[in-house]
Amino acid sequence: MIRLYTNADNPQTRYISQAVDVLADGGLIIYPTDTVYGLGCDLYNKRAIERIYFIKGYKKKSQLSFICPDLKNIARYAHVSTPAYKVMRRLLPGPYTFILEATREVPRILLEKRRTVGIRVPDNEICRNLLAEFGHPIISTSASLPGRDYMHDPDEIIQVFEHTVDLFIDNDFGGTDPSTIIDFTSDIPEILRKGKGYREDLLY
Repeated sequence: MIRLYTNADNPQTRYISQAVDVLADGGLIIYPTDTVYGLGCDLYNKRAIERIYFIKGYKKKSQLSFICPDLKNIARYAHVSTPAYKVMRRLLPGPYTFILEATREVPRILLEKRRTVGIRVPDNEICRNLLAEFGHPIISTSASLPGRDYMHDPDEIIQVFEHTVDLFIDNDFGGTDPSTIIDFTSDIPEILRKGKGYREDLLY
């Protein structure tokens, strides 16, 4: 695994380019977000996505989310109702995952038999730089293993993923609280997970 020590506020351009090259080649990267460290790959690379399922011990029915730079092209990947868009515009970028009805643009390997997709717009400069250079969304699941707490120590992350992930953007200790998940696939929105950024009046 390649380990890059990256500046949070002003990520080194050469490191961002190196990570983008790994993504373009079908590799897996671990990167900081505004919540926990993320494990990701190219949204459109079926083999890379299958590697993530294998590493995480997920079955194909498990939901994987992806990160976007903003809401500008969100309609390409998800059907967004007016109420959902108003909430998303207010809360994003931020530590939230929105579950939405998916469009046909989203690869089948991500959806399997499901018709929904999880979308994030993290408030994180490294993510923004990655997405801007890469040009399209990146898969986002936590850099953790089932049955274990979220890992925030870079050395522990290296120890666990050294032989299964290609590149690690190390931004020192990460967060331990995952994103808050909000489901907008029905008429009444539902908070599926209370994580970072949660508050009682979140949807109002």
